[in-house]
Amino acid sequence: MSSHFEPLTGGGAAARLDEVEISILRSLTVQLLELIGPGDEPARGEDPLAALFAEGPSEPPTDPALARLFPDAYTDPEAGPPDEELRAASSDFRRYTETDLRTKKREDALAVVRSLDSLARDGDGGAVLELGLEDCRHWLGALNDLRLTIGTRLDVSDEDQNEDLYRLPDSDPRKPMVMAYLWLGALQETLVETLMP
Repeated sequence: MSSHFEPLTGGGAAARLDEVEISILRSLTVQLLELIGPGDEPARGEDPLAALFAEGPSEPPTDPALARLFPDAYTDPEAGPPDEELRAASSDFRRYTETDLRTKKREDALAVVRSLDSLARDGDGGAVLELGLEDCRHWLGALNDLRLTIGTRLDVSDEDQNEDLYRLPDSDPRKPMVMAYLWLGALQETLVETLMP
């Protein structure tokens, strides 16, 4: 996997993806959508304005990957357990923001799936993906969420470079996920570079 984004004239970005890369990206993004969960769409006949003021969860997710995607506000895991005031503030913050954050993450992931599904494949099964500026933003969000999720599953930390993890033998069952993690990082980095002035 060696695809990377390049800038398009007039804005946006493009990347040549082969059939395997398209399949991997789509599969990982669909799994991310499943992890995030379905949206809370208003039921038929329900007042859509009432849905705007619906409260979300107040407790952090128990799944470590979801907890990384939807972290607690006002708390620092390295500082020890928060006091009661910080816990209450964090709970209130989550209650009023997590639903919107989940919606945003879902929209980003759906934009990736839709753009992959709409690709005109060539004879090899690959295609050139061209993204406008708005799609670039969705892709950046989804690539970031994919890397956070995979990094959490692999127990990658910011402080530790995890050099051993990057030198895994081919027989290690984590090797494909490490390769995907590194590849997604390269895609994300080149996409950011294309958008910089």
